[in-house]
Amino acid sequence: MPQRIDQSEKKPHLSMRTALPVAMLLGSALLIGCTQQNDGAADAFLPEASARTADGAIPDAKASDGAAPAIVSIENKTDAYDFSWSWPAVAESIPALAGHLKAEREQSLANLAKDAESWKAEAEKNGFPFHSYSLQKDWEVVADTPQYLSLSAQAYTYTGGAHGMSYFDALVWDRDAGKALEPVAMFTSIDALDAAVRPAFCQLLDRQRVEKRGEPLSKDHSGMFEDCITVKSTTVILGSANRQKFDRIGFLIGPYEAGPYAEGSYEVTLPVTEAVMAAVKPEFQAAFTVPR
Repeated sequence: MPQRIDQSEKKPHLSMRTALPVAMLLGSALLIGCTQQNDGAADAFLPEASARTADGAIPDAKASDGAAPAIVSIENKTDAYDFSWSWPAVAESIPALAGHLKAEREQSLANLAKDAESWKAEAEKNGFPFHSYSLQKDWEVVADTPQYLSLSAQAYTYTGGAHGMSYFDALVWDRDAGKALEPVAMFTSIDALDAAVRPAFCQLLDRQRVEKRGEPLSKDHSGMFEDCITVKSTTVILGSANRQKFDRIGFLIGPYEAGPYAEGSYEVTLPVTEAVMAAVKPEFQAAFTVPR
């Protein structure tokens, strides 16, 4: 998976992370596993380095050592919901991007509070149990090139059911244009990208399925969760080995898409190829390169 901030020092928000499914807890491990399984093809996505305060709180901007905070985060916990949101300091340093992320955070918190408090009141009125809602989203750096900042996010939501659900998000910030792009918007179409990566994507996805399940897939792929999914069922992220141009593509796959809930998430990382380049829109061709 494309280059990310190192999560080895990142401590969990105990109020929410203890409830996260295996899919979320394995997010960083899957990054490393994917790079190892791809015969070195995705090694360029290995993280740089960063830090976060031990308790996950917002670091003091006036810290005595003068170091810039690596993570900007906020937590809001009530008897109705538990909310946590974060993004890397490099995103905070870009005012327009910070504004974009803050607007998303504020709207998400407002929606969570409204839904949770409404259902809590309904539960109290009718005498049935209420389980506190949860929403967590953590943005992190995938790649930082001169023109583009590529971000991905792991998120988790719980609304009182049998279990919560994890999902992914991604954006590419265009510094020159001052706006956010969906990674897939840089390609002529999602179908064109799918066609460009499909053989390698399906092969690596099946390899991970076999490793997770401990047994081979059926020869005709007729079993449940054995068909190869399409790129439409993934979250696309863009990475860079040389920090100049995008030369890797990651595909983040949430629970139930490629396997049962118990298998958690999947992620496949592939290098940019000539076929992928052909699927990139003309105006974004200069942002990509085939690794040599």
